[in-house]
Amino acid sequence: MSFNILLVDDSKTVRAVISKTLELAGVPVNKLYEVSNGKEALDILADNWVDIVFTDINMPVMTGIEMIEKMSENDLLKNIPVVVISTEGSRTRIEMLKSKGISDYIRKPFTPEQIKKAVDNITG
Repeated sequence: MSFNILLVDDSKTVRAVISKTLELAGVPVNKLYEVSNGKEALDILADNWVDIVFTDINMPVMTGIEMIEKMSENDLLKNIPVVVISTEGSRTRIEMLKSKGISDYIRKPFTPEQIKKAVDNITG
């Protein structure tokens, strides 16, 4: 089984690193979507089937938190696993994100093993 994955980060470099990391971790990717903010992510999600979303928190236009909140209000999107990848890692922020239904939280900088573990936890 391969996955449709959406990468949401305002840094093209970070998206490239996550993409490469998925490859190195041996995650079978069918389709990889890359966008630079939460609004663009919601546009992709409106028209495409996505299995897992990897998102940053702090982005222009629409933050990762705003995107997660919008996803949780939508019956079709609320069950899509979301993994937050961010430099911001206060316990309070992580707990708040988990209460909003995120599947996992990975702190930057990350390793291929952390990405693989997150995907394995989501996909069983």
